[in-house]
Amino acid sequence: MIENAKKTEEKKEEIPKDAKELTIARLDVLPSDKKISVGSIGEFTKDELIERVEKGDEIGRKVVEIELNFLRTLREGSLLRDILAPDQEQELNE
Repeated sequence: MIENAKKTEEKKEEIPKDAKELTIARLDVLPSDKKISVGSIGEFTKDELIERVEKGDEIGRKVVEIELNFLRTLREGSLLRDILAPDQEQELNE
């Protein structure tokens, strides 16, 4: 019974295929010699992160979540508004 609950929980948290593919494609263009920090979890190479996303483990799910949040803020324009000075933001809205 406990085993079934674990399987159900794992399936519930499975990464959607399109989100997984998008994240892997974006990770793949990063330089191989650099490490990427994932919050307080640690630093990883792009290959390590790609492997984690493919496996769909906790770190892989976190990387996908971070990537999707980043893309969402780009789409909404909130990232750009946070970066621009107030006078530049006004020009953007005109």
